Amino acid sequence: MEQRTLGSTGKDVSIVGLGTWQLGADWGEVDPEDARAILLASVEEGVTFFDTADVYGDGRSEQIVGGFLADTGAAVTVATKMGRRVDQVPENYTLEHFRSWTDRSRRNLGVDTLDLVQLHCPPSAVIDEERTYDALRTLVDAGAIAAYGVSVETCDQALSAIEHGAASVQIILNAFRLKPLEKVLPTALEKGVGIIARVPLASGLLSGRYSRDTAFAYDDHRSFNRHGEAFDVGETFSGVDYDTGLVAAAEFAALVAEHGPHGTHGATPAQVAIAWAAQQPGVTTVIPGARTIEQARANAAAGSLPPLAPELLDGVRRIYDDHLRASIHPRW
Repeated sequence: MEQRTLGSTGKDVSIVGLGTWQLGADWGEVDPEDARAILLASVEEGVTFFDTADVYGDGRSEQIVGGFLADTGAAVTVATKMGRRVDQVPENYTLEHFRSWTDRSRRNLGVDTLDLVQLHCPPSAVIDEERTYDALRTLVDAGAIAAYGVSVETCDQALSAIEHGAASVQIILNAFRLKPLEKVLPTALEKGVGIIARVPLASGLLSGRYSRDTAFAYDDHRSFNRHGEAFDVGETFSGVDYDTGLVAAAEFAALVAEHGPHGTHGATPAQVAIAWAAQQPGVTTVIPGARTIEQARANAAAGSLPPLAPELLDGVRRIYDDHLRASIHPRW
């Protein structure tokens, strides 16, 4: 799979990585052995980038990833995230807490130095404050982390993190969330900042497999966070109203059927959605999750799709303008 350099980290990572939120059992229960099988399948398909966080399963995801890498010796760059284990107020984003959080992640992952630590969607005031980055640089100097980035909710937050010298920015980018294309991606490309595109399938909507009758487990965020009850609603279905999303997803699937890769490159709507994100100028890697080996392999294969047709790219914008722009664009 194609590799791209992740900003100033200097590390080359696969253009399709693996998000491991679901391996922490926050999308319904996942057996540890099944989780390891998903990691192995991803590596076998050329994935060299895993994204996790200290709150995914209260550290369970980090522990599974760390154990897998210790057992296999796979050459994978691991990005983790910190900051969501406390109340989301600027006063909690201190060097003391950063040390404590990174020490815990180092133990979970079984490493002395974390490849990349990202602030986990902190308040805007934290992203805008230079002291935040002074503290992160202190951890780099101490050898606890090799590089730091910021995971954000909004484009304004992304631009601030880029301005403050983050090595990478993680942001929601998919065919239902186009605003980052306007300023964030061009600015990151200009400044040499890595872009990690998360939620590329809009929590599965873009797979085209859901209907009004689809039931999600009670402990799946697609059940308990549809209206932002637990965290930013933009993390669930990209903030798209579910019924509206079903209409848009059906149009996307029809677009893929008409203009997507065919023949030897036949692709599903989910694969085209991942490829769409990976092929945007400025994107370093895309991190879909996977709950099965088959999903992991199919997601990775999206990284090898040929350039998408102009008709498909135009269609994505039309769907966005017709159904989503009014509710999505002003908010994030």
